[in-house]
Amino acid sequence: MTSFDLIAILLTLAAILGCVNYFVFRLPSTIGLMAGALIVSVVVLAIDRFYPTLNLRERWQAVVAITDLPHVFLDGVLAFMLFAGALHVDMQALRDNKWAVLALATFGTLLSTALLGGGMAWALGGALPLTWCIVLASILAPTDPIAVAGLLQRVGLPSGLQAIIAGESLFNDGVAVVVFSLALSVAGGHSVSATDVAVQFLEEAVGGVLLGLVTGYLAYRLMRLIDEYRLELTISLALVTGTYSLAHQIGVSGPISVVVTGLLIGHRARRHAWSEQTQMQVNTFWSLVDELLNAVLFLLLGFALLSVEADRPGLTAAAIGVGLAVVVRMISVSVPVAFLHLRRMQKARGIVVLTWGGLRGGISVALALSLPPSPWRREILTVVYAVVVFTILIQGLSIPWLVRRLYGKGGGSDQAGHEHGQQA
Repeated sequence: MTSFDLIAILLTLAAILGCVNYFVFRLPSTIGLMAGALIVSVVVLAIDRFYPTLNLRERWQAVVAITDLPHVFLDGVLAFMLFAGALHVDMQALRDNKWAVLALATFGTLLSTALLGGGMAWALGGALPLTWCIVLASILAPTDPIAVAGLLQRVGLPSGLQAIIAGESLFNDGVAVVVFSLALSVAGGHSVSATDVAVQFLEEAVGGVLLGLVTGYLAYRLMRLIDEYRLELTISLALVTGTYSLAHQIGVSGPISVVVTGLLIGHRARRHAWSEQTQMQVNTFWSLVDELLNAVLFLLLGFALLSVEADRPGLTAAAIGVGLAVVVRMISVSVPVAFLHLRRMQKARGIVVLTWGGLRGGISVALALSLPPSPWRREILTVVYAVVVFTILIQGLSIPWLVRRLYGKGGGSDQAGHEHGQQA
């Protein structure tokens, strides 16, 4: 099967399941695609169970394996999705909530990793070693609210809270990848000191920010000299791919560097470099890229069920993981918010939305599938997939109802949005 054949299959399936969702289920597009792919996967598993000679599961697994989700996502798709997401962030709202975003993306991610890892090790009674529980926790640490971002906006969530959710998800992807690589090294038997961890973390995080600022500023200055939207779109594509590739070459965080470039270009170029026509074309292009990549990604997430070979211990661990993930998310959100002493922020409602809006998605599944062979790989993959499916289908679909209950039919007002940005 050629790459073109694979792309044709994925796009055709995305179109077919998208149409089924549009006419039948009427769920948010990405969630509908994942649900459709899950249903297809369950049907394939059922047929394979009763008619094993057809080898349907093996055939589907072969197709899914060819896609190489970890490589495609972590070394390609993630860069475009992060840039597209950062490009449309409200910078004023992000600035107003910068300390909350920073605390959640760094301290919150680290706290979540520690609590979830320790909690899983305790709950499983040593069935999964502590070091591998930390690896599992680092996989589930990053949030991915992309699936419900549009839904949240339509419901009318306060702008400040939207900025916090979006900002945290953009930056904690990079933080979580660094933590995951360190945790995997420790689990693999490599000796890593606390100093080594701190130095590598700072090098990758700070280095990623600096690289993003440099490449983003150079691209911005170049765009100021040009008034040709086709060329400016080409520059934006070169910026994403070049920055992400260079980050890997010099050993800094690619996700963080791309997020910084997206924020800088989205804010500076939109105000000082782009004409109205360029703004319209750039918004249209990157929105299309984002939607298309999300469609294929959530389709693959649904079909990833075929890669999960769950046994009884794995299902038990998955049930524990789902419950612990929600509890730990609430704690990891509550602690930074309390420490920052955000005033005029309706803390209780904000914490509830941040907790329930902390969805896990593509990056968690990609990291889990990238794990090297080990006795605990299957169990970790089962837990990760269960948490991802629960957060996307259950939490993602219930977010609008929750927001309406907390903020009323109209959601949060502009005033409420300002309240989320006021800090002591």
